[in-house]
Amino acid sequence: MTDELWRRGALELAGMIARKEVSSREVVDAHLARIDAVNPAVNAVVRRLDDEARAAADAADAALAGGNSLGPLHGVPMTVKENIDLAGTPTTQAVAALADAVAPIDAPIVARMRLAGAIPIGRTNLPDLGLRVTTESSLHGDTRNPWNRTRTAGGSSGGEAAALATGMSPVGLGNDIGGSLRNPAHCCGITSIKPTSGVVPSATVIPPTELMLAAEIMFSDGPMARHVADVRAALLAIAGADDRDVRSIPVTLTDRLAEGGRLRVAVLPDPPGGDTHGEISGAIVRAADALSDLGADVTYATPPSYEQAVELWTRLLVEEIHWQRPLAGMIMGEAGLQFLDYALELYPQTDTATYLPLHAARNGIGQAWHEFLTEYHVLLSPTWAQPAFELGHDVSSLDAAAGVLQQIRPVVPMNLLGIPAAVVPVGMADGLPVGAQVVGRRFADLTCLAVAEMIEQALGVLTPIDPRS
Repeated sequence: MTDELWRRGALELAGMIARKEVSSREVVDAHLARIDAVNPAVNAVVRRLDDEARAAADAADAALAGGNSLGPLHGVPMTVKENIDLAGTPTTQAVAALADAVAPIDAPIVARMRLAGAIPIGRTNLPDLGLRVTTESSLHGDTRNPWNRTRTAGGSSGGEAAALATGMSPVGLGNDIGGSLRNPAHCCGITSIKPTSGVVPSATVIPPTELMLAAEIMFSDGPMARHVADVRAALLAIAGADDRDVRSIPVTLTDRLAEGGRLRVAVLPDPPGGDTHGEISGAIVRAADALSDLGADVTYATPPSYEQAVELWTRLLVEEIHWQRPLAGMIMGEAGLQFLDYALELYPQTDTATYLPLHAARNGIGQAWHEFLTEYHVLLSPTWAQPAFELGHDVSSLDAAAGVLQQIRPVVPMNLLGIPAAVVPVGMADGLPVGAQVVGRRFADLTCLAVAEMIEQALGVLTPIDPRS
């Protein structure tokens, strides 16, 4: 049985440990062995914590034997993206300049996952400074998609997604400013949520410790897993205000479906602003049909100012990248800089008189979407409009970079507006996973997950898998 523990979900493992059907040490050893077996094929885990993890597992088993109270993830392994502080390890941001930037303390979400009982066993890969939607690092090399190793695992939390999809970890932590929790979930066939802005605290002790305005508005840490229930458990473990993050909010999350009445779903299988792969739009329609079969009221509808929201996200984020380009040029690798420079060419720097009204426009779109997402409980849409692209494609030409920005358009309005969005796999396109995105109004995080879980129960899960050629 211990050889197959890597196949099980985080809550399932926690239950087995609590019932003493298996020890935490056995669970940790099984996942470390799985890393041995499959990580060379995908390069997802870039730092292992074998000794620390085994010691923590032994302590977890001793606590259980002593009758101590247990957290919801007691004794369960987890992995952590390498731009999130984990005490005693470097927060490298995937660049050589930060290879020895060891954090003395945990980020708030790591500390909270430890309090819930989770045990860090490894650190996962990301692109340089997290500034691409593919996980290709000048420090650690490329993470490969386990479904097709010539394709991207997505980014920037692609190492985390590939580790989860191949059973190296049952739950993990990533972050998202332009789909970075959701892009790799789509590419690798797992589930995740970008929480409402402020629900999950974020802080680092590795400079720069301050966020620029676009990041303050649009960035969020969050959980990833293979099962929606595990994502929910991790979200509830890490949510809530923390003194280290002035943006964090002391909110109690509730599920809007508890108010009663039929679930109301707006469905957008072909987001405006570009092409959508036919198998992807078809998978979204099948997911909508599954919800309809479960009694949901399903309507095909487009949120207001959709294309303007995509444009605003791009302009606000790229405007700040213009300011950061000199620093990036000193520490990023060649490929990462090439993608930035393509983005800067596509969106030239503006002046203050042009920039400031963008925030007023954002506020107006946010109000309109809030009203839309009050009329409907959730919006169901693709995560990406196309399947995972070939490694290196985004830096192959200016046209390719523009195409990638068009491909990811379904994820970016949620960052612009600070609203929650969960991803759940719903099928395949071109032999690669398709992730459906379930979007809600602010603080409807649990509603997004409830609907994602309905889809998961109807359509099943895709992972874990062995890496394919």
